[in-house]
Amino acid sequence: MDDIRTKFKQYQDAIERSNIVSKTDIHGIITFVNDEFCKMSGYTREELVGKNHNIVRHPDVPSSTFKELWDTILSKKVFKTIAKNLAKDGSVVYLNTTISPILNSEGEIEEFVAIRHDVTQIINLNDKLLQKESELIMLNQSLEQHVREKTAELRELNENLQNIIRAEIAKNEENTKILLVQSRLASMGEMIANIAHQWRQPLNELSITLFKIKKNAQDLNELEKLYERCKSIIKSMSNTIEDFRGFFSSDKVAENFSLKKAVDNAKTMLQGTFSREGIAIEINVKKDVLIYGYESQLTQVLINLLNNAKDALVERLIEKKLVVVEILSDNEFGFINVIDNAGGVKDEVIDKIFEPYFTTKHSSQGTGIGLYMSKMIVDRFKGGLKVMNVKNGACFSIKLPLKGDEIE
Repeated sequence: MDDIRTKFKQYQDAIERSNIVSKTDIHGIITFVNDEFCKMSGYTREELVGKNHNIVRHPDVPSSTFKELWDTILSKKVFKTIAKNLAKDGSVVYLNTTISPILNSEGEIEEFVAIRHDVTQIINLNDKLLQKESELIMLNQSLEQHVREKTAELRELNENLQNIIRAEIAKNEENTKILLVQSRLASMGEMIANIAHQWRQPLNELSITLFKIKKNAQDLNELEKLYERCKSIIKSMSNTIEDFRGFFSSDKVAENFSLKKAVDNAKTMLQGTFSREGIAIEINVKKDVLIYGYESQLTQVLINLLNNAKDALVERLIEKKLVVVEILSDNEFGFINVIDNAGGVKDEVIDKIFEPYFTTKHSSQGTGIGLYMSKMIVDRFKGGLKVMNVKNGACFSIKLPLKGDEIE
């Protein structure tokens, strides 16, 4: 029996040292407080014992909350809440509180025991989160206005688009097929739909990131990281319009850029979506090199290839979804290989997937223009884009010259 009493005392001491504990009688009069309660409230034990527990009640707490509390514990049930308390010095303290009725041998309530944890820092962090969320909402509203303005500019690019297609017709041996593409691409609605598709992924990622900020941020450093990520996503979305405009613009200046940077940009845009779908993405840099051209255009190609890999992995219910991006080079060319484990491309369609408007997806998921546009962009780099089936999946390989004439 002495051993049991000794262990019980040890358990009691452990609870009191790690929690904020108080006891009251059935009328709410304080009969016991531990040192942690005194430290939290700023009152001495003598100032607390014998007083009503509402001595630490914050005036902002509605009376309905206390009615619910008493209705619960008087019915011999446990009451849990996050309580807003007022310390002696006027500071606000938030406590994760559990109040339990203690019954005697006859089953009648003898007293109440409350055990609490201080969550003030978490609540204050949440207030800062709400402030940051408000700033993000304002940024998003600004983005919407930017979208409207840039969409209007896109409509004016139709004539330049026609010129590019006419130039491609002159280079392409399949004149009949390209003439069909010219007539269908004359409608800018297709291009606007393609841009809307590019925005759908980062908008979803932005929404999820805001949710994570609100629910999971535990310290200010993590808060700032998530906040900056949201701003980065919004900036990337704003740049998407400029990226497409640059593809059709004849006066944009080409420059040197690394293959890894273009890959990293694409991964950043899609990281949230890949994580939500349970897809691992690995970047394997065997040898990074500089390429001359338009970085934003190559990033759009990579986004399209990664999106296609993601869709195949999800549609085919692959258990361990994986996409590997390899970066390598030889003396003349740089290579980017996008490899998935989704089972590969069917033999009967593998020779058609770069044709305009050919798609294996439902009409609500794809227009059949993504791979065609990707190949057109790579061709303008004087490079090549091909697909082959490898073990467990497909490999899309981009080949780009290290040196050469300026891109037309």
